[in-house]
Amino acid sequence: MKAGCAAGSPGNEWIFFSSDARSTRSRKTMSNRALQRSVLLSAFVLLRAVTGFSGDRSAIWTQKQYVSPVNASQLFLYDTFPKNFFWGVGTGAFQVEGSWQTDGRGPSVWDQFIFTHLRDVNITDKSADSYLFLEKDLLALDFLGVSFYQFSISWPRLFPHGTVAAVNAKGLQYYNALLDSLILRNIEPVVTLYHWDLPLALQEEYGGWKNATMIELFNDYATYCFQTFGDRVKYWITIHNPYLVAWHGFGTGVHAPGEKGNLTAVYTVGHNLIKAHSKVWHNYDKNFRPQQKGWLSITLGSHWIEPNRTEDMADVVSCQHSMASVLGWFANPIHRDGQYPEYLQTMPDITLFSEAEREEVRGTADFFAFSFGPNNFRPWNTVVKMGQNVSLNLRQVLNWIKLEYDNPRILISENGWFTDSYIKTEDTTAIYMMKNFLNQVLQAIKFDEIRVFGYTAWSLLDGFEWQDAYRTRRGLFYVDFNSEQKERKPKTSARYYKQIIQENGFPLRESMPDVQGQFPCDFSWGVTESVLKPEFMVSSPQFIDPHLYVWNATGDRLLQRVEGVMLKTRPSHCTDYVSIKKRVEMLAKMKVTHYQFALDWTSILPTGNLSQVNRQVLRYYRCILSEGLKLGVSPMVTLYHPTHSHLGLPEPLLSSGGWLNPYTAQAFQDYAGLCFRELGDLVKLWITINEPNRLSDMYNRTNNDTYRAAHNLMIAHAQVWRLYDRLYRPVQRGAVSLSLHSDWAEPANPYVDSHWKAAERFLQFEIAWFADPLFKTGDYPLAMKEYIASKNQRGLSSSGLPRFTHKESRLVKGTIDFYALNHFTTRFVIHKQLNSSRSVADRDVQFLQDITRLSSPSRLAVTPWGVRKLLAWVRRNYGDMDIYITANGIDDLALENDRIRKYYLEKYIQEALKAYLIDKVKIKGYYAFKLTEEKSKPRFGFFTSEFKAKSSVEFYSKVISNSGFPSEPSSPACGRPPAGTECTLCSYLTQKRSLIFFGCCFISTLALLLSITIFHHRKKRKFRKAKNLQNIPLKKGQSRVFS
Repeated sequence: MKAGCAAGSPGNEWIFFSSDARSTRSRKTMSNRALQRSVLLSAFVLLRAVTGFSGDRSAIWTQKQYVSPVNASQLFLYDTFPKNFFWGVGTGAFQVEGSWQTDGRGPSVWDQFIFTHLRDVNITDKSADSYLFLEKDLLALDFLGVSFYQFSISWPRLFPHGTVAAVNAKGLQYYNALLDSLILRNIEPVVTLYHWDLPLALQEEYGGWKNATMIELFNDYATYCFQTFGDRVKYWITIHNPYLVAWHGFGTGVHAPGEKGNLTAVYTVGHNLIKAHSKVWHNYDKNFRPQQKGWLSITLGSHWIEPNRTEDMADVVSCQHSMASVLGWFANPIHRDGQYPEYLQTMPDITLFSEAEREEVRGTADFFAFSFGPNNFRPWNTVVKMGQNVSLNLRQVLNWIKLEYDNPRILISENGWFTDSYIKTEDTTAIYMMKNFLNQVLQAIKFDEIRVFGYTAWSLLDGFEWQDAYRTRRGLFYVDFNSEQKERKPKTSARYYKQIIQENGFPLRESMPDVQGQFPCDFSWGVTESVLKPEFMVSSPQFIDPHLYVWNATGDRLLQRVEGVMLKTRPSHCTDYVSIKKRVEMLAKMKVTHYQFALDWTSILPTGNLSQVNRQVLRYYRCILSEGLKLGVSPMVTLYHPTHSHLGLPEPLLSSGGWLNPYTAQAFQDYAGLCFRELGDLVKLWITINEPNRLSDMYNRTNNDTYRAAHNLMIAHAQVWRLYDRLYRPVQRGAVSLSLHSDWAEPANPYVDSHWKAAERFLQFEIAWFADPLFKTGDYPLAMKEYIASKNQRGLSSSGLPRFTHKESRLVKGTIDFYALNHFTTRFVIHKQLNSSRSVADRDVQFLQDITRLSSPSRLAVTPWGVRKLLAWVRRNYGDMDIYITANGIDDLALENDRIRKYYLEKYIQEALKAYLIDKVKIKGYYAFKLTEEKSKPRFGFFTSEFKAKSSVEFYSKVISNSGFPSEPSSPACGRPPAGTECTLCSYLTQKRSLIFFGCCFISTLALLLSITIFHHRKKRKFRKAKNLQNIPLKKGQSRVFS
């Protein structure tokens, strides 16, 4: 789900990031005194860039541009995680424990920071109070079914003054009880020693982490924890996300202790944190691991960054430097070579590790603990972007870690997103973010062979969210901070995570596997066009200009009319129209059996009535029909095809109110009668109006205007159907319908009942609005009428559906010969109470975009299973009737190899085939959308605007030749030759027919000239021979005789 598409959905502002337009050129070093504000600190890193980094790690960014979006490795992966995968959830002590001044706990730097920097935060009352309600936390863990619980120990709760002297007995009792309860439940404890709540006494006495004394003090504290809790703990984390401790605590100042602007202090703190961690690791490795047999690491956090241009090496280098400045700062010394990345070594304020220190630091982690959450991206203006684009691609950063640090074992020790504080248990955005992150992890394991062994969802409970205090929530369980009992209520994300854990991933597909089978031989395989604009004149003047012209080849090179000479002209033929010729060629190449296009009402009847009929336009359309029929392509003709940019009404009708004026329905009937008379002998399938359920949205001055326009559209259709049924059907034997925009709807959050109701309500307002009166009752859907009436009673709407009179009800009921639907995608909907003057607000529905799904450039989600569900819904609601899918397609920017469109066609036709074979839905035809594309519009066409075929043409023609997906592709379908077996010579002759014709004419002319030359040559020889005979002297008495 692209949460940014959900209007008003929480967390939107952090889903997409704009690129930093500033350059990343090198600048001179700034002095510490000049860094007076945190923005200067950010600028220092943002504007520093040096080239060059080792290895092939740039491939992380450069390889992406070559990966197809429909490659299996890029699509949502339905599979399970490895057996015994480590599923967990985490919390931080300061965030959830509460009881800050209870049972001897000492103050921390965060207590002081809240008092001095977050004065509007009431810390005494607002808390999840885990210290008091341990049992409730344990019940929450039981609900999820996790295999481990990651929590942190509050240093000032154990040792109020920071130094390891007399332990606080109450604090010790709490952590012993927590650990014992976890062991009893077979939940593995993963314990963090330091999650930012440094005892205030150590900050005041030593200056906190700026002082190297902290290294020994932290080791003393860790030693006590190993001694006291190590018998029950196998996984230890020394420090949680030290980057944020140093960067935000001493650079930007948004974290405790709130110092900012001192770059030397930032790097000093980072240096001391690394050395403190390494000392504790060696301590554990030497003194505790032999008996306790545990593992120890440090949680490192990071963002991810994408280059503006993957082909620009400077952008790729900037991305590498950005990662080195954050994750590499701590990961390189610990997980690689004991020293900072080369890029950071150039920083004047950083202290490098000595050779002895490098040996001490290097390799001091038993696994790579990685944090990927909002704290690494917020505040957004502090993210080290270096002019590139911040991304939430967890899979890519895992690949970067694999390449940088020799494919370590990885525990994702923090991952999740956040919601706004007003969100209670319905956290739909969090579900989709979790789904996205988890599937990226699964892809990384299955496709990239990355060794992720565990995942920590963050967080178990709502709590204190650092600089955001209580303005955001991150818990899987909702806590009302103002209540006394602080009940833990599972959010929908908790239910979702529980399901993931139970199924160990995503084993269940939303659709059954592809089937093998074929549609019947009389199935209509079509392609759809929008309004077909007519050519008013043929392309050559030879049919109307009788004059003879001479080309002045040696002079001005212009055609000169020969006066007094008149030639005989011939009537134009249908193939003399260039557009018709091109369309016939395209249809032949696609091998379709049907072609749907719309007439242009404004061109046929410019005045809107029968007083002025453009016969030339009617002749053009008749040519289209006749030429298609010669090719074996039957037409489906739409009388009226409006769009949001062009209503398609003749100007007089438009100026008189359009569809708000009942007279327009009568004008439409006259227009339709003309088309039936002039073209009906060639047309067996008619569509009166294309998508009237979308056209009416254009009349949105008030919601009642929308409903009035829809009402008149329905009357217009019914009158035309009755007209055809009475006067033309007996002779022409055709069928008439109207096509409805029919996208499917799914609840965005399947754990919320209101979302299920919203999905059905969307179908009622979108489809049943027109389908019920025409197919079933002659009246609007009861659900639609009741819902609008309910909103009226509550003062949330002033809408009123028009009433069908008894005569109108009888007129519209049953005026459909088949169900024609245009389907493009599935909408994920939520219930959202709306109050506006537009009719769309009457639905109380909003859409969410699922970021995990393949989508087109215009953000149409590829959800093939939706069309099968829609077909079943139509059959269930309107009976076992003939159904035509009259438009189905997707936009694809590719001008040649349109892979998204091919994938879309294959999967959607597969679902239609399942509906036909398995569900027994009477699908009579499938029309792909659309034949050609327009330059300025989304690219839906099989052919470019220059009539160049894309690769999807060949794919679709193959499906048509096979009538679906037969088990034996080589066997002919319905008497057609197998795909790809057409005569090569025939194809060549067809392509080169113009050249061949010219060649034949040339050879014939040459032969004729040669024959004439030979004839004259022989005649001249006979003449010369006769003449020579006259010169021979004759004997006396002889005479000359000539025959």
